[in-house]
Amino acid sequence: MEAKRLNKYIADSGYCSRRQADRLIEEGRVTIDGRRGVLGDTVLPGCVVLVDRHPLSGRSEKVYLMLNKPRGIVCTADRREPLNIVSYLNYPERVFPVGRLDRESEGLILMTNDGEIVNRLLRARGGHEREYEVRVNAPVTAEFLQRMMAGVPILDTVTLPCRVRKTGEKSFNIVLVQGLNRQIRRMCEALGYTVTYLRRVRILHIRLGNLRPGEWRPLTPGELEGLRKAGILDAPSDAPAREEKK
Repeated sequence: MEAKRLNKYIADSGYCSRRQADRLIEEGRVTIDGRRGVLGDTVLPGCVVLVDRHPLSGRSEKVYLMLNKPRGIVCTADRREPLNIVSYLNYPERVFPVGRLDRESEGLILMTNDGEIVNRLLRARGGHEREYEVRVNAPVTAEFLQRMMAGVPILDTVTLPCRVRKTGEKSFNIVLVQGLNRQIRRMCEALGYTVTYLRRVRILHIRLGNLRPGEWRPLTPGELEGLRKAGILDAPSDAPAREEKK
């Protein structure tokens, strides 16, 4: 094993993402050879790294799953939450959610032990689309659609332009490239609507399909290749590296 930054070592072990690893380090929950780890530490071959007194391997076979999250399940790896998504999935290896859906929402969420992909997938500047089916408590008007598409002031910012299409008297389909906290619900609330149902049906090229609430499956080779082409996944170690497009 080569020397690694502490947060990368934790992410490579499949324990959590780099961002979550930074938080664990800041909270004093990580040790290297018995001493408290700090941000920027380097892990050398032979070092023993513990998180909450549990040893990490530093390397794990990468796992990529898709789950149809039911309503009521919470997108956290925190075991103190009884309805956390990790315990609900009960996968034999430790995995964590990529991004989140709020407790009241359902639909497609990716689960992985690859801490490298989280920021690549979630950053808005990447333009990675996420598609949702939404129902609200009042008729969807042309004005409502136009204002949603143009951007809505929430959380001290204005949402990025998005695609919105009416699908019924009180329902619509929306495609976002950003993921602010409870974004769709807040956008609707700002325009005088209340969301009564929300389901994510697509992330980039990966579609929920016929997967029922609570069901999961590994991503297919074609879906993984699509993530590589989008710059989300690294090329396999035995494959030639792709040249980054400018």
